[in-house]
Amino acid sequence: MQRQAHLLTLPEQPYFILPESVGAYRDYPEHEVVRESGALNNFNIHFVVSGKGYVRTEAGLQELTQGQAVLYFPHSAQQYGSSKDDPWEVRWIHFYGGRLRDYMIERGFHQNLLWKLRQPLAWIEAHQALLEEAETSSMTRPALLSTLAYGVLAEFVQQAVPLGSPSASPAEERILSLLPLLEEEAAKPFVLQEWAERAGVSPHYFCRLFKGALDMTPSGFVTRARLQRAKQWLLERREANIGEIAEEAGYPSASYFNKRFQEHEGMTPTEYRKLFRG
Repeated sequence: MQRQAHLLTLPEQPYFILPESVGAYRDYPEHEVVRESGALNNFNIHFVVSGKGYVRTEAGLQELTQGQAVLYFPHSAQQYGSSKDDPWEVRWIHFYGGRLRDYMIERGFHQNLLWKLRQPLAWIEAHQALLEEAETSSMTRPALLSTLAYGVLAEFVQQAVPLGSPSASPAEERILSLLPLLEEEAAKPFVLQEWAERAGVSPHYFCRLFKGALDMTPSGFVTRARLQRAKQWLLERREANIGEIAEEAGYPSASYFNKRFQEHEGMTPTEYRKLFRG
């Protein structure tokens, strides 16, 4: 199975990122690519959904398996392909943009060729949305193509760690699986011991794993969830006063809620509400 959409390259365009092509291959053991240095002027991500493939690196041929990816910068020499015995299912995107190189270098993506994704499903969903748009609408909606391509890149930037880094432990996976519930219960008092027990680790290790997986503390995550909920309620429930919204969002102290809200939004809840009188 080969799904692919190839799009016109726009030399002058106002978008941060655009896809040059996007696709997904499965049951295609003949998939093999060799490109000379300088041949391709765009970025290239190939992500292995299942099966096996290979990439040539400075050290020789490197096997790629489920959850792993290769990222090429523009003008790079490239050689990669599917295993003949266990053909990979691979999703790929070629993309370009005038400021992308600086953006990627600032985040250290020039330092490694091979990566793995901590939460691949989110990247796959973003890629699927882009693929479907490219197949159905081609270049008729370039702004949407740019938005969806940025979603693919943003998920990669968020999820990718260099291949060879320690894999996510079962405990870290349990913590990630708890995030929807933690967000849902954010208005309740956050008791670290209870959440650590749900993940099956000590409170200290829970905080360490949480920070490593999301680059924030558990309390920081709870704060974001509370403020997001409160911000929505400020506009949807205009009959409620600030104190009521603060308490229902998890802040018994309205003054503390005002302080945290202003830190994030640059204004008080009352000022924010006035901006959207409807």
